[in-house]
Amino acid sequence: MAMSESVSGYDQDFLGVPVPLPGPGAGRVVRELAYSHFTVLLEPARQLAAATGVNIAGSELRDVERTDGWRLDPRVDEGEQAGADLYTGNELDRGHMVRRSDPVWGAQAVAEQANADTFVYPNAAPQAAEFNQSKQLWLGLEDYVLNHADTYDTRLSVFTAPVLAEDDPVYRGVGIPRSFWKVAAWSTTSAAGEGRSLAATGYVLDQTPQLDDIDVATRRALQAGGPPPLGPYRTYQVPIADVGALTGLDLGPLVGADRFPVPAAAGDRWQDRWVRLDALSAMRL
Repeated sequence: MAMSESVSGYDQDFLGVPVPLPGPGAGRVVRELAYSHFTVLLEPARQLAAATGVNIAGSELRDVERTDGWRLDPRVDEGEQAGADLYTGNELDRGHMVRRSDPVWGAQAVAEQANADTFVYPNAAPQAAEFNQSKQLWLGLEDYVLNHADTYDTRLSVFTAPVLAEDDPVYRGVGIPRSFWKVAAWSTTSAAGEGRSLAATGYVLDQTPQLDDIDVATRRALQAGGPPPLGPYRTYQVPIADVGALTGLDLGPLVGADRFPVPAAAGDRWQDRWVRLDALSAMRL
């Protein structure tokens, strides 16, 4: 299905309180690409998304058949988006940044268009092909938060992308991200029923091998013509401010709305602030 000419993309007022897309920061070039119910901020220098934002209306979600029709977005040059050549003949998955099911809501035609829109390469990033329990946990984060938010509303706005680090190992001309980030946001009504307030939580998925082995393993893999090694998935709940520091993005009101309590004794090391999640029940909302 071709992309619609009239899609409006991510709606910053969807939650009843304004939540703008992450800002790329001064001097950083991105292409803002609107799709049905979501927007991708494509960083052409990396050929991957710097950020994505999607609106999810839980009460209006539809079951639409998966198409797997991955394609380039004709609105940007082919050299600005990592396409099929990156994923051919290796164990790299085309990882959806905006999940296929998230924007698939509303009128049937709109839901079908949103389903097709998620299969554009600007919405993909290379991920290790092997699924395990930790990756399933990562994929389930949005459902868990949506169920929690259902107490107040059935709407979420979710932001997801790879962490585009300068030292990511390069494979076929594309830097392969070692980690990914996600921020889920919802709104709540005050006890007195006076207006709405924003709530949010942040997460990081680490797909690197053991840090002591990364340099040697990456060099050997690239010399052999293979993709860089991607290690076991580890999922962390993290302060949203740390997501901003990792990515260089301006996350606006999401930082102040963070529901994750940072321990008072936590220092500057991320290991003192991040909590590894082994089960969804360990999340702090």
